[in-house]
Amino acid sequence: MRKRAGTIIPKNQQSAFGPIEGPNVVNFHRWTALCFLGTALVAGFFFSGCTAQEASEVAPTVTVQVDAAEKEVIHRMVTSDAILYPRDQAAIVPKISAPVKKFYVDRGSVVHEGQLLAELENKDLEGSLTENQGGYQQAEASYQSAVQKAEQDLKLAKQQLDAQQKFYDSRQALFKQGAVSAKDVQDANIGLTQAQDQYAIAQKQYDLKASEGQLTAAKGKTASAEAQLGYAKIVSPINGVVTDRPLYSGETAPSGSPILTVMDLSQVVARAHVSQEEAAMLKVGDVATLTQPGQPGSFPGKVTLVSPALDPNSTTVEVWVQAPNPGGKLKPGSNVRASIVSQTVPNAVVAPAAALLTDPDGVTSVIVLDSDNKPHKQHVKVGIRNGDDVQITDGLKGGERVVTIGAFELDKEDDDVLAKTKIQVQAPPKIPDEDDEDSN
Repeated sequence: MRKRAGTIIPKNQQSAFGPIEGPNVVNFHRWTALCFLGTALVAGFFFSGCTAQEASEVAPTVTVQVDAAEKEVIHRMVTSDAILYPRDQAAIVPKISAPVKKFYVDRGSVVHEGQLLAELENKDLEGSLTENQGGYQQAEASYQSAVQKAEQDLKLAKQQLDAQQKFYDSRQALFKQGAVSAKDVQDANIGLTQAQDQYAIAQKQYDLKASEGQLTAAKGKTASAEAQLGYAKIVSPINGVVTDRPLYSGETAPSGSPILTVMDLSQVVARAHVSQEEAAMLKVGDVATLTQPGQPGSFPGKVTLVSPALDPNSTTVEVWVQAPNPGGKLKPGSNVRASIVSQTVPNAVVAPAAALLTDPDGVTSVIVLDSDNKPHKQHVKVGIRNGDDVQITDGLKGGERVVTIGAFELDKEDDDVLAKTKIQVQAPPKIPDEDDEDSN
């Protein structure tokens, strides 16, 4: 032992820093503090490991949103972009080339079938009609005169024939009585034969084929002149609206060019092109709707045509959807979206498409919550998909609660962890009503 200031320090308490006296006292205390700190760190790591292990065993809590799988009607839809056409259209091309004398309608005028729309210059046509009418009257007079003459000749020939027949009959009777000779009978027979020939000639002349031909030709020329004059009056062939009038009064339309276009816009026809597989599911009369991009509302319609042939350029099938057009809101030439109901299942189990999970191997499933909010994974088979809804053909009976938001996170958990997971169901955000938006 060493003495220091009356303090006896055992030799075994001397450290590597030397005797614990003087400056070595400080080093001793530092060494002691380091030892304590190390011990504390080891203990801390030990206890923290235990705490982490205990925390890992604590059941996780997941906040989800749910929706119900319900039995309801679901439709299989065939959708396609389409171009609008009027139900009926008439591009009126004049049949004669003449300046426009007067227009009776403007662009946008509502017209009816047979209504006079415009009139072309027709002075020359009126003169031609008058000339042909005169020729027809002449031919008709000549025909009537020929008919009268033929009737008279035929009547006279018939009278002569009857007289000769009586004369011949009387000569035969007298010859039998011995009152006349055989030569008298022979002469009477020759006269009868001549009368018969004259009557036959009169019958042929009564045919009047030449006169009838002249009359028919004159009548045809008159009818042609009347038609030419009628072509100068432009009338509407359909009910509709004047959509184009490219000329002004006094102008002559180029050959083959329309001077007016009339469209029936009371209904429109959307012409869409769909694949062969989709077209095979469609038929005339299927219910459809038309929507315009960026425009609210829809227009109900029906399929009026499923083309029996393919488009050789696109190998698609053309389908027509006809829809009423109240107020003329649908404009021909614009693009619309046609949605056609190709199949309807009235009592299907329908779930939100957001609840559907698809494994890498293609197996589909949903996360179902029981009455205690315990989640479990349920494999399902999918049928019709329609927008945000999907038909479940196997795996659900209807009435189950399926997870929509949060299903992906739950799907990543192992089965044993999923069984311990606590579920907190969150109400979906409220969608503002249209009345509320209008009030704001």
